[in-house]
Amino acid sequence: MSLQDLVRETFAPGGLLSRTVEEFAPREGQTEMATAIARVIDEGGVLVVEAGTGIGKTYSYLVPALLSGARVLLSTATKTLQDQLFGRDLPQLTEALGLPVRIALLKGRGSYLCLHRLHEARQHAHLPDRVTVRTLAKIEEWAQVTRTGDLAELPGLDERSPVIPVVTSSRDNCLGSQCPEFRTCHVNQARREALAADVVVINHHLFFADLAVRESGMAELLPSVRTVIFDEAHQLNETGVQFLGRQLSTGQLVDFARDMLACGLLHARGLVDWQTLASDTEHAARDLRMVVGKIDPGAKLRWVGVAPEQVNASEWTDALDDLHAACTRAMQALDTVSEIAPDLVRLSERVNAFIERLEFFSGSCALDSVRWLDVGAQLRLIESPLDIANTVRTRLIQPIEEDGAQRSWIFTSATLGSDAKLKWFTEPCGLTDAEVLRVGSPFDYSTQAAVYVPLHLSKPSDPRHSAEVADLVARIAPVIGGRTLVLTTTLRALRTVSEALQRHFLDSGALEILVQGEQPKRELIARFRLGNRDGGSGCILVASASFWEGVDLPGDTLQLLVIDKLPFPPPNDPLVEARTKRLEAAGRSVFNSYFIPEAAIALKQGAGRLIRRESDRGVLVVCDTRLALMGYGKRLLAALPPMRKIGSEEELLEALNALTRPSTTDPCWL
Repeated sequence: MSLQDLVRETFAPGGLLSRTVEEFAPREGQTEMATAIARVIDEGGVLVVEAGTGIGKTYSYLVPALLSGARVLLSTATKTLQDQLFGRDLPQLTEALGLPVRIALLKGRGSYLCLHRLHEARQHAHLPDRVTVRTLAKIEEWAQVTRTGDLAELPGLDERSPVIPVVTSSRDNCLGSQCPEFRTCHVNQARREALAADVVVINHHLFFADLAVRESGMAELLPSVRTVIFDEAHQLNETGVQFLGRQLSTGQLVDFARDMLACGLLHARGLVDWQTLASDTEHAARDLRMVVGKIDPGAKLRWVGVAPEQVNASEWTDALDDLHAACTRAMQALDTVSEIAPDLVRLSERVNAFIERLEFFSGSCALDSVRWLDVGAQLRLIESPLDIANTVRTRLIQPIEEDGAQRSWIFTSATLGSDAKLKWFTEPCGLTDAEVLRVGSPFDYSTQAAVYVPLHLSKPSDPRHSAEVADLVARIAPVIGGRTLVLTTTLRALRTVSEALQRHFLDSGALEILVQGEQPKRELIARFRLGNRDGGSGCILVASASFWEGVDLPGDTLQLLVIDKLPFPPPNDPLVEARTKRLEAAGRSVFNSYFIPEAAIALKQGAGRLIRRESDRGVLVVCDTRLALMGYGKRLLAALPPMRKIGSEEELLEALNALTRPSTTDPCWL
């Protein structure tokens, strides 16, 4: 029996999945996608699949991959999704299919406890408060029992804890084979298990980090893999651009100076004036930051000539030269004592890398790349390619050398484009020759969801807009007792909307206002899911950035989704500007070829938070009159699922009231 026939049989009504997986229900689109993937796994090649929400794409790619018996590399967007695949989906399927498959989870080194740095932290770490001291003690206790060292396994550990960088290693400070804990290293153990596994689950960041620096073990793993699957593939280009470029931050240099002082005094006290070397390096890094002055944090300064815009060129050049000189003195001193201890060898390698990067950023920007300065408490000097197309064509999509058989590449997501060829995804990813498949969602959006564009609001550019959005939310969210997610396009809007809502509900306490950044993301999601159950108050969650995708709130947890503005890319972003100039040079319409497709994908991702199951019902409110009044609004509306249109606030309130009633056949939803 061919793999395609075996897959069809497995997904068929009464088939193996129906008999062994309780929540499984046969879906035509899921079987279509799985069969296409099975064919590409058999024949080799590249397949791009846009699978609408509710298709069940995870099973669509896992089942043929597992049944093929081929070695599989599976990459997804986040560590959370990695954990879900490794801890739930793959074990469930391997048991259902009765396959003795070895599965491994591989993350970046920053996800694993470093035993050497934990030992160093016990003796030398200067922790800022009692909370972090207690966190370190908790990690020490857990270190005695963990097998994997994966910090995600430690309950209650805040992913923002300042202890995490103290007890994990980075490419900069890892001692490699010279480390006294090398044999018991959790990172090395994870890599060994990955090399021995049939299915390896990684994330996009790790994949591209390895392409850039060849240090995660992927160089040994990828050649032995016959099938590579990228889930949540819509993030590939931006992730790849981030890692395939070059970066240097003043924070890295300050950390190096402090590490040099601590290690120098520990291993080579009296042999070098460590205090002066460290002070010179740290001051030179801080002086570079001072040259930039009081530019708003978060600003991205274009960097076309000698110095970034708004920065004095001679002062910038002098500061770079001073930093280069300080690093050179540190390098020369470390070279005289590096044989004393592995930590000193690694410090010597780090400062050499910094010198190389300083020289790189003292030269001109490469062709087909863009350079800018990211301004915050520290500076980040960045140069990156405009997309990953060349890297994908030249370094990924190629045959396996040993037997000439072609590797299978599968790219899938719920949102990859708005045209038949999915150009939004395939062009920047170098996949214009790939086979494309689009599988629609099985949801009946016309009865499950409605969309409303309030025409009485100010234009999005009006300073009053965010306050008006908050007023609208305050009026309509109480109708359903919260259950409301407000997605903003900027952090400024997030602050304005959340503060206005907090003031509105301060006295009554009728609804609790949850705000991104005030608690860890998983705690916000957990509280939002609890809602008004167990006597608690309902919730409005105001969020931006990472909450636009990858958030799953099914059932009646989320029934009102409010988006403040159409998510167009910021035109003054250096990367966006460079991409638009390239389109102009090619004679293409920047607005139609770039801004509209980008906004359509982001809008579709955000709207996808609303309906997650066949039984879900909800209302989407897009507080941007351009969606209804501008000609391009039709293109953006077409990118959304085919929801019923609501024409007035009165009709909106009727629809929300209908959500409080149990019947799914309420006239408001027909």
